[in-house]
Amino acid sequence: MPTDLLFRDDAYLRETEARIVTADESGLVLDRTLFYAQGGGQPGDRGHVVRADGTAIAVLDTVYGPDKSTILHRVAPGTALPAPGKAVRLVLDWPLRHARMRVHTALHLLSVALPYPVTGGSIGDGEGRLDFDIPDAGLDKEAVTARLREMIAQDAAVTTRWISDEELLANPGLVKTMSVKPPIGSGRVRLVAIEGLDLQPCGGTHVARTGEIGTATVTAIEKKGKQNRRVRLSLS
Repeated sequence: MPTDLLFRDDAYLRETEARIVTADESGLVLDRTLFYAQGGGQPGDRGHVVRADGTAIAVLDTVYGPDKSTILHRVAPGTALPAPGKAVRLVLDWPLRHARMRVHTALHLLSVALPYPVTGGSIGDGEGRLDFDIPDAGLDKEAVTARLREMIAQDAAVTTRWISDEELLANPGLVKTMSVKPPIGSGRVRLVAIEGLDLQPCGGTHVARTGEIGTATVTAIEKKGKQNRRVRLSLS
């Protein structure tokens, strides 16, 4: 059975009840989860699975299963595993998740400040980067930082909605990333909208308003090829 991905509808959910579907050395599969699985440059969440008796199992990482419809909650080797069917409580490492939500949203704004094709990216716990296909150099860290901070200060709402595969194919300009394409085939694609600023397909977790990002600073612009520039930012 597919895992019900609660984080897609509520990125601020920190705890939830769930039931074990399978448990083996590859990890725990539950009927529902609030843990984001690694993908799109965003690492998998960490936290705990708490049994009915109060004992907790540390979740070290979260990834998609081989069929991409289930999520594996990876635990330390040798961990005593709960039996299938057991009710448990999931507790998210919220400070870690929230740091990544802030960075992920800031990177969406970076793609607005630099409207070039994105060739790669990575989301850290207080920093991140995007790689751009830029035909000429001359980017200025201070100017990009100023534009980012201007957009953050707008405190624009960040919302999500779904469109059909056909709607996305009819609007190819929505896709900014060259290296990671939105998944097609399930019948629908999730869009993340930053009011008045940005709209693009994304399955990640984001803050509710740009003001929640905090202070963003472009820390480096690196040349990674004839036309590739890596732009790094940090938050404080």
